[in-house]
Amino acid sequence: MKTKFLTLTAYFFAGLTASFSQAPGASYNTSDFKLQAAKVYYEMKYDALVFEISVEGQAGRTTPKPVGSMHGAPVLAYVFPTTLKSNDIGFSATEGIVAMALTSHPDMDDTPLWDENIDGKYDNDGIIWHAHWVVLTKDERVPGGLSVKEFKDGDKSVTLPKTAPGMPIFFDSPGFNVIKSGKEIRVLVPSFRMKNQRNFKFDAVSCYMEMSHGENHDASKKPILGVYNIYGVLSGNLSLPYAVTQKLAESQQVH
Repeated sequence: MKTKFLTLTAYFFAGLTASFSQAPGASYNTSDFKLQAAKVYYEMKYDALVFEISVEGQAGRTTPKPVGSMHGAPVLAYVFPTTLKSNDIGFSATEGIVAMALTSHPDMDDTPLWDENIDGKYDNDGIIWHAHWVVLTKDERVPGGLSVKEFKDGDKSVTLPKTAPGMPIFFDSPGFNVIKSGKEIRVLVPSFRMKNQRNFKFDAVSCYMEMSHGENHDASKKPILGVYNIYGVLSGNLSLPYAVTQKLAESQQVH
């Protein structure tokens, strides 16, 4: 397992070194995606974990421009790769890097259960920053070296969470609350939705992705959801060096 993880890390790092200024999505690579810090902490008062990224600019200010198609649809993301296992978050057991991804993408709405812009419609708010659990795997079809892991449509051996939007990839739309606040963007994850896992490591990544799905999709050339440009990796090498911390309840704090 460790060897496979190191191999995936090497692919991700190779994608970082290959992300030149002319790479796809280069125009979005602004201070809004220049990582400065990240943390994951357990908030005892609410029995929840908070995943938080800080950037040089304004977190979540920049969103992709629509292209009007599901072929090459742009996705911007702040990502927390972790050492969690896929079955910690509701997927069946599978190899890969489990990650929490905060994304924006105007050409599609992949959260059919949630109305993020509160307009009574459930299919028009993909541009609003929202959370996904994903499993990443190496992929030579894309310059970023990774994609969301795919499986054969209808594969009965694969289990997805009930909140997954139904695509044949390890991809969930859990509906967690995403909050933008100046330089910071964070998501609140109830502890029970992660099987109460709090002893894991993580890293932080900002990147440009693309979705290619639907009729005439050539799977031999492009993944359904791939990483095309890695803007930054907080650790510099995706070593996942950061640990979850715990915020004490008010009654336990020293005054």
